[in-house]
Amino acid sequence: MTLQRAGGPVVRRVVLGTQLRRLREAKGISRVDAGYSIRASESKISRLELGRVSFKERDVADLLTLYGVIGESERLPLLELAREANEPGWWQGFTDVMPGWFQPYLGLEEAAILIRTYELQFIPGLLQTMDYARAVVAGGRRLDGADVIERRVQARMSRQAIFERPDPARVWAIIDEAALRRRVAGPAVMLEQFEHLLVLNANPNITIQVIPLSAGPHPAEGGSFSILRFGEPDVADVVYLEHLTGAIYLDKPDDVTRYTLAMDNLALKSAAPDDTAKVIERIASYHAM
Repeated sequence: MTLQRAGGPVVRRVVLGTQLRRLREAKGISRVDAGYSIRASESKISRLELGRVSFKERDVADLLTLYGVIGESERLPLLELAREANEPGWWQGFTDVMPGWFQPYLGLEEAAILIRTYELQFIPGLLQTMDYARAVVAGGRRLDGADVIERRVQARMSRQAIFERPDPARVWAIIDEAALRRRVAGPAVMLEQFEHLLVLNANPNITIQVIPLSAGPHPAEGGSFSILRFGEPDVADVVYLEHLTGAIYLDKPDDVTRYTLAMDNLALKSAAPDDTAKVIERIASYHAM
């Protein structure tokens, strides 16, 4: 059995879970019986197959035996994938200042080959400067101490490492004009942020569009969202929606299609990518006053 190497522990769990589900279904074994073989419940097998929980290598070995995968050449790649799926992500160093519901997104973002995001309130985190990020974090978490705020800023900056890898992710960001006009910090910070956007806009892997206030109503009335795509054929696109106390991850085809159409519509209503620099420069002059 040949497996592509998935790009991060979260996606590796999804890939391994999908492989285990296919093997189970090929043998006509129920989730109940599979769970019994590893002293677990049917719901535990479901979570394993969806990649929602970590894997014990012993459980994977027992399931492979149950599914008739006994040859070393077939077992070893899957057992190795189980070990890799349990490796800690870089964000594990920030779990004390980061909500648990956000951590799966970081694993998906790290592994994505295409990230499409629509942001209504702020400049997207992947495109923020450190000072702009600090102003945003401090403004939203006024009860946190300076050390907690700084660590949250460091975590946000660490996400931008995806632009530095040999195969950088492609990012297509659509930013509402209101987010660009919102003065989250003083003129110096805002102007530095706009200069940073202009630099990023020249990156061939980054597309930035601005949807003007004059565009009127559009399909994204529900607010900001992101769509992530992966290079692994076993990993479906994921839509990420965030709210004050949690997040929603959607991967059902109907949901993904609806959000993809909404993103496409936003792109059509936005200024063309070739005009983005002019739009940013015009709004930057507003902050310079």
